Amino acid sequence: MKTFNLFLVLTLILSLTTSSCIEDDSDSFCDSQLIYLSSLKANIEGLAATSICNENFECRYIAFGSKPCGGPWEFLFYTTSIDTMELENLVASYNALEADYNENCDAVSDCSTPIPPIDFSCENNQCIPIY
Repeated sequence: MKTFNLFLVLTLILSLTTSSCIEDDSDSFCDSQLIYLSSLKANIEGLAATSICNENFECRYIAFGSKPCGGPWEFLFYTTSIDTMELENLVASYNALEADYNENCDAVSDCSTPIPPIDFSCENNQCIPIY
């Protein structure tokens, strides 16, 4: 996984560097960034989905995504049964990359904000948010 994290950081740096060099072809840049973001999001959600809850692991959540007008798109639920530092680093990188996409590609959204859970229940080894 450390190799994947290094790849992710290098990709993030490369994408941020090249975004200023592709002014003439911004549609192509935006399209490729959107594809990359979609793939990265699926990987992050897949990692979170491998977590399980029980009496040994704590349910947690993290702000996931970056809306153009600020704030996250959603909250991602996971437990301490996985490498939480890796997940948090991946989410932070994803959020920064999506914020860059929003700025460079004139993205728009509603300005609603998701509500974080106040607690969790654990059912069938899954964290169920309580609002």
